[in-house]
Amino acid sequence: MKFLIVIILSFSSSLFLNAQVAIGEMAPDFSLNNPKNSKVSLSSFRGKVVMIDFWASWCGPCRVANPSVERIYQKYKAKGFEVLGISIDNKKKAWLKAIAQDKIHYQQLNDTLGWYSPVAEKYGINQIPTSFLLDKEGKIIAIDLMGSQLEMKVKELIKK
Repeated sequence: MKFLIVIILSFSSSLFLNAQVAIGEMAPDFSLNNPKNSKVSLSSFRGKVVMIDFWASWCGPCRVANPSVERIYQKYKAKGFEVLGISIDNKKKAWLKAIAQDKIHYQQLNDTLGWYSPVAEKYGINQIPTSFLLDKEGKIIAIDLMGSQLEMKVKELIKK
């Protein structure tokens, strides 16, 4: 019985340690390298509507979603919309190849620690794709919006 209680407590505490950030919370700041090895910080985009998009080159659903995200980015970037793609790829070459193949023009960042990236852990990422939409102040407004739902919310937020 004691063994069972220890297992349950261990499992439940690990859930809390990796709990995903939630709607209404301020998005935790981070800095990661872009393809040119320059640091890019989330805080440098304050004042813009930002989508943080966790993905990887080997993730089929991520790659299917990339063209839609790129289209929305192109449509609204001049109005204050920014996308930060955060790759959890361990291999920089595969990440860069996917960026080129998918013709991604929005900011791309990577920490080659993959699932163990401190940023992925900070956001509680346990599956991809996972995305967070932030308002101009950096508050999380929505999680995992895609396609027309994402576009409608971006359009609403850039008008505020």
